[in-house]
Amino acid sequence: MGYRLAIVGATGNVGRELLNILAERNFPADDVVALASSRSVGKEVSFGEKAILKVQDLEKFDFKGIDITLSSPGAKVSAVHSPRAAKAGAVVIDNTSQFRMDPDVPLVVPEVNAHAIAGWTRKGIIANPNCSTIQMVVALKPLHDAATIKRVVVATYQSTSGAGKEAMDELFGQTRAIYVNDTVEPQKFTKQIAFNVIPHIDVFMDDGSTKEEWKMVAETKKILDPRIKVTATCVRVPVFVGHAEAVNLEFDRPLDETEARAILSKANGVVVVDRREPGGYITPVEVAGDDPVYVSRIRSDPTIENGLNLWIVGDNLRKGAALNAVQIAEAMVKGQHLKAAA
Repeated sequence: MGYRLAIVGATGNVGRELLNILAERNFPADDVVALASSRSVGKEVSFGEKAILKVQDLEKFDFKGIDITLSSPGAKVSAVHSPRAAKAGAVVIDNTSQFRMDPDVPLVVPEVNAHAIAGWTRKGIIANPNCSTIQMVVALKPLHDAATIKRVVVATYQSTSGAGKEAMDELFGQTRAIYVNDTVEPQKFTKQIAFNVIPHIDVFMDDGSTKEEWKMVAETKKILDPRIKVTATCVRVPVFVGHAEAVNLEFDRPLDETEARAILSKANGVVVVDRREPGGYITPVEVAGDDPVYVSRIRSDPTIENGLNLWIVGDNLRKGAALNAVQIAEAMVKGQHLKAAA
């Protein structure tokens, strides 16, 4: 016998991916409920190849009897319904930004800080980090263990899927319009996204950074080490799925590229593709649908003491969101944080 699961935001990009991954990994679920807003009630979503689920109304749903809630509906919706699900007795794994910096809510990447899962009992909620943070800390953790990281400088190249289906549709529509010489009118983005890059993700903050950049700073400190200095520039690029990051690291002791490559090659959740030849590296289009975080272009930085450069790529809908949430649920089952399935 298995667990009862509720998927909140089941019709969105991440919600659909959650259902696919749960089925792929044969998560021990006896019952899976798909939830979304009233606009989506009655729609059908696939639970892998196992079943078709009819979407139910989140507002009216009673979470009593649900063991695990995987939630990805947007922060404002999560603020209302994740505590409601937790109060009913479900463990909530929340993929929005709503609870990430709450000191009573663990922020978890299983390859990095699985021990933090135990803190779920304080509020009944575990937060899933931001997509760009997840893939970066998976690659940084084994290096940080070997030679403490002092400073991180990261520039991201984030796909449109990170902004939802409407953003992906806008990239497609604008690309087609340009080819047929139609007018391009930005709707989801502030500027044209097709054949362009936009250095603006989420809202601007008082210091000139965007909230996406702030998330990478604050979340890395909470997950990995509060002493690490982090600065980020987050950029939206005309890619459908897959985030890439150019990362510059400064360590407190020498760590050359050979040692770094060997460490990363053995790291959990990391695949190194780093041949110094044309095409000897990974790009976003190649990782769509894959689980690992890929690392390429590993090389020393001679401009700073103990410096290293990395190119990190991952599927933002899988490891950057849905897969990480499912891995948290799997770790809870394995660590017996949940009551045994009846």
